[in-house]
Amino acid sequence: MTIQELYGKIGGDYEQALRVLRMDKLLDKHIRKLTTSGVIDRVLEAGKSPDPNELFEAAHAMKGVCANLGLTRMAEAASELADEFRPGTGRRLSDGEVADRIRRIGEMYRTTAEEIRKYEEG
Repeated sequence: MTIQELYGKIGGDYEQALRVLRMDKLLDKHIRKLTTSGVIDRVLEAGKSPDPNELFEAAHAMKGVCANLGLTRMAEAASELADEFRPGTGRRLSDGEVADRIRRIGEMYRTTAEEIRKYEEG
């Protein structure tokens, strides 16, 4: 499987990621790191005991990583969560809605990580 084929399977924006990282070699390096970086795990952990500051920081970090990698759906989900907990703004979502969004992030991540592992296996 090529890196471009991986992006097709995970619903990522290969061209966006290539604009940011400039070459397939760097894209390959960083997409492989996604499953071990802990950036998404941090969001999932923060959701278990919703500390607003931790949720904001974790979601904001996830948004940046996913946007740079062209994982637009995951970046958008993280952005929505970060906006919900951005300091100085009021909450719009119920705790249940926040939990649902975190659950969806977990599902997207598991699907993406599974495809990345298949890609790594060659």
